[in-house]
Amino acid sequence: MTMALPSLGQDPWSLLSVFFFQLFLLLSLPPASGTGGQGPVPRVKYHAGDGHRALSFFQQKGLRDFDTLLLSGDGNTLYVGAREAILALNIENPGIPRLRNMIPWPASEKKKNECAFKKKSNETQCFNFIRVLVSYNATHLYACGTFAFSPACTFIELQDSFLLPILKDKVTDGKGQSPFDPAHKHTAVLVDGMLYSGTMNNFLGSEPILMRTLGSQPVLKTDIFLRWLHPDASFVAAIPSTQVVYFFFEETASEFDFFEELYTSRVAQVCKNDVGGEKLLQKKWTTFLKAQLLCAQPGQLPFNIIRHAVLLPADSPSVPRIYAVFTSQWQVGGTRSSAVCAFSLTDIERVFKGKYKELNKETSRWTTYRGSEVNPRPGSCSMGPSSDKALTFMKDHFLMDEHVVGAPLLVKSGVEYTQLAVETAQGLDGSSHVVLYLGTSTGSLHKAVVPQNSSAYLVEEIQLSPNSEPVQNLQLAPTQGAVFAGFSEGIWRVPRANCSVYKSCVDCVLARDPHCAWDPESRLCSLLSGSPLTWKQDMERGNPEWACARGPMARSPRRQSSPQLIKEVLTVPNSILELPCPQLSALASYHWSHGKAKIPEASSTVYNGSLLLLPQDGVGGLYQCVATENGYSYPVVSYWVDSQDQPLALDPELAGVPRERVQVPLTRVGGGASMAAQRSYWPHFLIVTVLLAIVLLGVLTLLLASPLGVLRARGKVQGCGMLPPREKAPLSREQHLQPSKDHRTSASDVDADNNHLGAEVA
Repeated sequence: MTMALPSLGQDPWSLLSVFFFQLFLLLSLPPASGTGGQGPVPRVKYHAGDGHRALSFFQQKGLRDFDTLLLSGDGNTLYVGAREAILALNIENPGIPRLRNMIPWPASEKKKNECAFKKKSNETQCFNFIRVLVSYNATHLYACGTFAFSPACTFIELQDSFLLPILKDKVTDGKGQSPFDPAHKHTAVLVDGMLYSGTMNNFLGSEPILMRTLGSQPVLKTDIFLRWLHPDASFVAAIPSTQVVYFFFEETASEFDFFEELYTSRVAQVCKNDVGGEKLLQKKWTTFLKAQLLCAQPGQLPFNIIRHAVLLPADSPSVPRIYAVFTSQWQVGGTRSSAVCAFSLTDIERVFKGKYKELNKETSRWTTYRGSEVNPRPGSCSMGPSSDKALTFMKDHFLMDEHVVGAPLLVKSGVEYTQLAVETAQGLDGSSHVVLYLGTSTGSLHKAVVPQNSSAYLVEEIQLSPNSEPVQNLQLAPTQGAVFAGFSEGIWRVPRANCSVYKSCVDCVLARDPHCAWDPESRLCSLLSGSPLTWKQDMERGNPEWACARGPMARSPRRQSSPQLIKEVLTVPNSILELPCPQLSALASYHWSHGKAKIPEASSTVYNGSLLLLPQDGVGGLYQCVATENGYSYPVVSYWVDSQDQPLALDPELAGVPRERVQVPLTRVGGGASMAAQRSYWPHFLIVTVLLAIVLLGVLTLLLASPLGVLRARGKVQGCGMLPPREKAPLSREQHLQPSKDHRTSASDVDADNNHLGAEVA
């Protein structure tokens, strides 16, 4: 920014003010920063404790690791599995959840001692971490925990949503249902009274297993020796469908031969009516198949590590879709990236009905199976036990040839998504929008919207964890209109919409939150319920000109709207006036205007969005911070800068606008008492003064060094006749050239210092 020099002849205080103002600008100009990560940017950001975002936090003294969440059937109770305890929370009313009751379930002292003897930590690992918590029926829950590296399960009786104590004789072995290590990923789902679980089946964590327990059907599991699962398989979700149960996991890909281990995301299926084989694969799955999940942008490396997946049941006749979050094992640009992909259940079913892969034992390569088809088809959910021929084929042909390709809905770098909750929201126009709640590895919650005809965008970001701890679990409570996020220290209750923060129709429409709409009668941005005819919303384009207009108007940007309130500010002599500009949206660009005139460059600058003014002649009048978002410009704040000595006449066009006298931050650069509302910049001024003194001292040293060098040179020339004869001629050519080399070196040093000094000054 160029600064015009003030004309001479002003009073000394004005010149001193201009001088200090220039020094202040030298320090206050922000450094250039690079662009952030690629992908959509959250329009607004909040932190826990911010008064603009209502949040509630539940914690219980002595408890940690609130990892497992379960919503009751009526939606009024949240059951929580923590470390060595299970809680029932009443969430009917807004605010902090209330504790109904809590039952302890610690690991026995014997198991804890055995755990410590096996070199596990008795401070962080040798406890009972609840890992499975499902609703078995109307009167019982089923829970499993690590139990100090000795997994255990039990039924918990309910009485009016209260938990009854656990009896020791009711605790059973939980191997294959819960992991040994609390750090291992796992999944479990209860379907028709049977528990389908995916976890690690041994102490070392090298034996992944898919298992079915409970219910009337026989217990089934994957065959360890057939290597259907790689030893490092990590399960993230289990989703039931009509005839099958799908397991989503990540493992090292065995079908690819690379120098580096390649991880891949999988979906596996097992049939609900599978009863195992009679001779072959006894008590083993006979319908196990797996396929690769592919989530990638065209021409880019795939997002090959799945972190979580959920099912969104679609309204008929639409097809249900599975939404999953992925990361990549590769760092692009030095940062991790995440993606949200959607997979159609129809595509998954089609892949499992397609061709198989087989392992060529001579070349140890996986190729497409092109042999004759076996009837009944291996892996199909045909009634009755399969033939020995089909089971023999199943042992070696469990990997599908085709990939399940997903559609990337949201791609963002610089963030790792760990958890996902999804729902649909209907706008005023009747269209349905997918709403994603995404938990990150640094404790943030993102709310994203996926419109039908445009790309996804982020409505907001909330930093829940002050210590940047990862989100352990997300549970959506639709009847309560909230999302619950589990952390190590407690549980956050987050209302799914924050409509009241948008104070104008323009801001409400630009937010494009499907849960919010503008009510012209109450002049409030409110939570949308039903389809009020007079409310305003534009989810398709977010055009305030069209949505907030009283009459029918075209969808096109218009001129800047008039201010709703003018804040009057009185100037103070010999001071720097600061006019703040609220940054309502990270998607908007902001600029300042001075009525119809140009802002005086010699006495103003923009610092962190605020306009800094040095009161001089011609700086009074109307100043507006104008935001431009989605092609629409509107004033965020309007100031009328006036002087007590020479008040300006009010613009007739602003006669009907309400006015309010305010005090803004200012910095004194002359004599006089400071105002109560001023903000001191004296530390900045002192730093600038010290830097300026150092610079002037360096320049003065260079100026003095030049004449002294000339005097020394003259003295050497005048005294050269007094040197001994042997010193007049050089002994060799090298000795003769050495002084010139030294001279060039010192000159380069001076140049380097000057360049370095110039960089500091700049």
